[in-house]
Parts: sequence; structure tokens; C-alpha cells
Amino acid sequence: MKGKYLPTYKNIDGDSSIVSYAYDATSIEVIFGKGKQTTYIYTYGSAGMDHVERMKILADSGRGLNEYIRRYVNYKYASKS
Repeated sequence: MKGKYLPTYKNIDGDSSIVSYAYDATSIEVIFGKGKQTTYIYTYGSAGMDHVERMKILADSGRGLNEYIRRYVNYKYASKS
């Protein structure tokens, strides 16, 4: 997903460190940080299909993604950069 257009995360509640995201059929890429940014990729293989699909819904809604990641898939990422 690197190099693709990443939509800005809406951050409706104003309390998330997520700035953007992108996803494809089996994974989601989430970028954290306003200054130094860190990219996490969660895949069906690393976090499970149900979690990735829920994260896609939360990302599009602009609410709850940061908390969901922290609570359910924190270290279940496939890669970090």
C-alpha cells in the first residue's frame, strides 16, 4: 500500500494520534503521529480477518480506530516503519 493515496483520518472526537489510513482486501495501513510518523500494517494473517474488517469500518467513520487498536490489536501488526 505504500505510495497510495492515504485518506486523512477524520478524528471526529479529536483525541486520536492517527493521521491517515489506507486499506485493501486483506489489510489496513494506519499512520500515527503528527510530527514523526509511524506506519503500521495490520493483515488478516497478523490481526485476523474480523479485526481488520472492523478497523476498516472505524477508519471510514473517523471515530474509535485508535482505541480499537489499543484495546484489541496493539502488537498484532505485520509490519511497522
